Amino acid sequence: MPKLFLVALTALLSPIFAAGVSQGDDATDSASKKPLQVLLVAGGCCHDYTSQTKILKEGIEERINAKVTVVLSDNTTTRARFDIYESDYWAAGYDVVIHDECSADVTEKPYVDRILKQHLNGVPAVNLHCAMHSYRWDDFRKPVQDGADNAGWYEMIGLQSTGHGPRFPIDIKHLDQHPITAGMEDWTTIDEELYNNIRIFDGASALIQGVQETKPNKKQLKKNPNAKPKEATAVVAWTNEYGPNKTRIFSTSLGHQNETVADARYMDLVSRGVLWAAGQLDETTASAE
Repeated sequence: MPKLFLVALTALLSPIFAAGVSQGDDATDSASKKPLQVLLVAGGCCHDYTSQTKILKEGIEERINAKVTVVLSDNTTTRARFDIYESDYWAAGYDVVIHDECSADVTEKPYVDRILKQHLNGVPAVNLHCAMHSYRWDDFRKPVQDGADNAGWYEMIGLQSTGHGPRFPIDIKHLDQHPITAGMEDWTTIDEELYNNIRIFDGASALIQGVQETKPNKKQLKKNPNAKPKEATAVVAWTNEYGPNKTRIFSTSLGHQNETVADARYMDLVSRGVLWAAGQLDETTASAE
């Protein structure tokens, strides 16, 4: 085989197998596939979304055969809205949607219902970090009831979270083997936010558990000099089957810090979550890596 042809073939295939993330058993078939069309919606309160969208786009496109289109709001409050969601068919043309918005105080039900309808109709989703705390109203701090007016967003995600404690490292513990996490090893984050679990819905399956030791702060030590660290545990990555079409949903509550998002282990997790949601990652593919 001519050397020039080998060089060209290697250049063509290398993006698909970067960072140990594979889209199929046959390299030639994978290379000939059209890239996944991924929509990344990000913006709102409390995070550096300008940097994180760049990190996510570059990291995903390096790892898998995908084109990531970014919709970024310059609104840095909890009321960030996105013009794209004003259309009934806002997800048309996309294979997977990544929700990375932080819009806790956007509570108009018709607006949220428009978002959810596309996923009910079968468009897969990946939810990151503060997406878990978006689009919530009424008494959301208590477990919502199935079908309740304020349950829709949580039902799509598959888990209800209402808050987090102070930032400390989180020990990442992988649970049952799954194509998304196959071969991944436990690790410890930098200072991160451990999101609580108020309710896990039927259809959701835990993939990763986070364990965080929180040291007493100055106020607590002043009140009790012998105060001990507290340990908290929560599910931090999971899958869900949403609605009558059993739409594939992958979520992780990790990802507050830019450094965490840029961590190769986090990017591998998100990229494999995208593949799984799109139906391009199964037991055979995972075991072949």
